[in-house]
Amino acid sequence: MTRTLMAVFGDNLARTAPGGRPDLGRWKIELLAGLTVALALVPEAVAFAFVAGVHPLVGLYAAFIVGLITAVFGGRPGMISGATGALAVVMVSLVAEHGVEYLFATVVLMGLIQIAAGLLRWGKFIRLVPTPVMLGFVNGLAIVIFLAQLTQFQVPGTAEVSGHGMAGGEWLSGAPLWIMLALVALTMAIIWLLPKLTTAIPAPLAGIAITAAIVIVFGVDVPRVGDMASIQGGLPTFHIPQVPLTWETFTIILPYAVILAAIGLIESLLTLNLVGEITGQRGGASRECLAQGAANTVTGVFGGMGGCAMIGQSMINVKSGGRTRLSGISAALFLLAFILVAAPLIEIIPLAALVGVMFMVVIGTFAWNSLMILRKVPLTDAFVIVLVTGVTVAYDLATAVVVGVIVSALAYAWQNATRIRARTYDTPEGARVYQVQGPLFFGSAEGFLEMFQPATDPSRVIVDFADSRVADQSALTAIETVAQRYEAEGKTVELRHLSRDCHYLLKKAGQLVVDSDDDPDYQIAVNYGVRTGQLAGGH
Repeated sequence: MTRTLMAVFGDNLARTAPGGRPDLGRWKIELLAGLTVALALVPEAVAFAFVAGVHPLVGLYAAFIVGLITAVFGGRPGMISGATGALAVVMVSLVAEHGVEYLFATVVLMGLIQIAAGLLRWGKFIRLVPTPVMLGFVNGLAIVIFLAQLTQFQVPGTAEVSGHGMAGGEWLSGAPLWIMLALVALTMAIIWLLPKLTTAIPAPLAGIAITAAIVIVFGVDVPRVGDMASIQGGLPTFHIPQVPLTWETFTIILPYAVILAAIGLIESLLTLNLVGEITGQRGGASRECLAQGAANTVTGVFGGMGGCAMIGQSMINVKSGGRTRLSGISAALFLLAFILVAAPLIEIIPLAALVGVMFMVVIGTFAWNSLMILRKVPLTDAFVIVLVTGVTVAYDLATAVVVGVIVSALAYAWQNATRIRARTYDTPEGARVYQVQGPLFFGSAEGFLEMFQPATDPSRVIVDFADSRVADQSALTAIETVAQRYEAEGKTVELRHLSRDCHYLLKKAGQLVVDSDDDPDYQIAVNYGVRTGQLAGGH
């Protein structure tokens, strides 16, 4: 049976003991991890449904469907997906202006866009996210998770929709506040101490169970899951979004779908990398894009609000021992069981227990070492860490990552732009040699042009690129400009140690390129000139 499941669902669904027998110990760990995650998913899904302005079951159905499909087919065993706040804050204006049916249609289109990204293998571009951006991402997300939990310290029913959850309500005070804080601290203490005694039960699950037992047995009056909303419901049913099939509808949902698809993929792929670092796994980016897209497409036609990877729940799963697809699948199925038959039991769980679990997630997610290295890393990297953290908290993850990547790229381009230089010397034959050093690209093209003295150089000039690299069309244009300046002075320029594609482009422009056996064979980034036989600038 185990081998059949592994063949159907792929790698690491359920491990086996030597001899092909089921590893019951591993299955127990995975199932308990899934149960812990499912308990933590309930208040998150309900809260994000409130943020988006839809019924709580719309968030719960999304958590179940997205979580199940991505657990089975996703790119990283151990990852957990569901309804998230990053998507909910984008959905709220769409629901407010056009209604929930337009949201369902948008989620379907969002999924199709993500499938296209997976088929085109765009997931590989996540490798362009530098380490400072990743550090800022986890720090910012940890702060966002922390801020979202603070709303549980409000009197139930008094909160209003906010960017990171529910806010603006009446805060607990006096004895209720101290009791809430004591239960949160108790849960955190159990999660911290239990692994020192035994690993038979996931510490977060034990924390929830013990705290809930104390509250129920002693009748402690604290906010419960049921105070947020009832989670009782039936199976999600097939439902084609009831929207007009017109161009106007498409223009309404397309901008939202593109933004949601981008946010969902960025958060999912960054979480994939983070979980991969913990579990020692690599790859799977394009597969994750396909799984997220399929999950959202299905969710949209079953009355769900869509979703993506959840770093908080993924950390709970991994820290609870979840390493295979079984933990994610069981989390989704447990969540469905809560909706169908166990709602009365789940609704009496104190929110304090779940807040304590999420606070421990915050502590484990925040990259505390980044605070120590801020004064040791280059100033630009330190700035990017702080910038991405701040933008994640103030706006959203996608904006923060894009801003961080742009700033990092500009800083890298500027650093390399200042590296261009040339060592000059004269040959016995009277030729002037410019031995170019450093990369030649759009950022260094101007500095490259300033190195040459056409008016005072001898009649024969040799430009040697053995210690350089021509990176783009701007570099080729700069080389051609130098050659034209010498030509205007009636002097000859020889270009040496250029790659073959540079030979082709510059010879098309009539420049003298000397072939050598040790010419490099790298390719320039832009192939437009190869197709047209022209260089930028009309040459």
